[in-house]
Amino acid sequence: MKNKKKVSLFLVVVFSLSLGIFAGCGNGDQPGEERNSLERVLDAGELTVVGSGGYPPFNFYEGDDVVGFDVDTGAAIAERLGVELNYVTSDWDGLIEGLRAGRYDGILGSMAITPDRQEVVNFTVPYYFSGAQLVVREDSGITDTDQMDGLLIGVATGTTFADDAEELGAEVRYYQDDNQTLMELLNGRIDGVITDRLVAIGGMGQIAGGDELMLAGDLLRTEEMGIAVNKDDVELLEELNRILDELHADGTLTSISERWHDGEDITAE
Repeated sequence: MKNKKKVSLFLVVVFSLSLGIFAGCGNGDQPGEERNSLERVLDAGELTVVGSGGYPPFNFYEGDDVVGFDVDTGAAIAERLGVELNYVTSDWDGLIEGLRAGRYDGILGSMAITPDRQEVVNFTVPYYFSGAQLVVREDSGITDTDQMDGLLIGVATGTTFADDAEELGAEVRYYQDDNQTLMELLNGRIDGVITDRLVAIGGMGQIAGGDELMLAGDLLRTEEMGIAVNKDDVELLEELNRILDELHADGTLTSISERWHDGEDITAE
């Protein structure tokens, strides 16, 4: 009787394992076989990328729609891939963790390529170049960066600009995005803002009272902006690099830049 029970139990285990093996072979996949990252995007029929949505003129809201240089760049890439662009927004300081969790195919939100970020994500070749710029009120009497020692500088949370502020000897105050930093500067709650030069120029031209602000001094440093992708998404990274090289070579990125930056080409170093 005990032997019969052992045989029955053995058959149940074998049958259960067999079901698991065959279930893993659905849709033509072999056991353990997974789609590569490029196939994942092509099969989905869309490229999902993310930005903060508060970074004019790169990615920002006009009504219910996100528009800007980053968005148009994503649309050009998606067109070459033969898929739709799904541009979503989220808080800047959570973009990398969201990418690593698989919520997006990439971060296409004016993210600077830095050694620290390269430890956790991969970057494409640069799609544009810019730099860190100090912005102050015109009536502040500040004309250069060496006057910021001991003063209060606002930066967007999760950006690299806090390091620049600290190097100037300033106290750092963090905000969600540069819509907030520039408004706080206009309201006199901070003494300066450090952000991307092009973002500063765009923001000063759009917000009420922007003509009361000015750029102070030269660029603190230059930056290369790339699309961040998951470390495991090797095939997608290679294809994005190929397409970006094409977009640089055929002038598409230049045209997008001139559309959003008053005729300036920010895609050439």
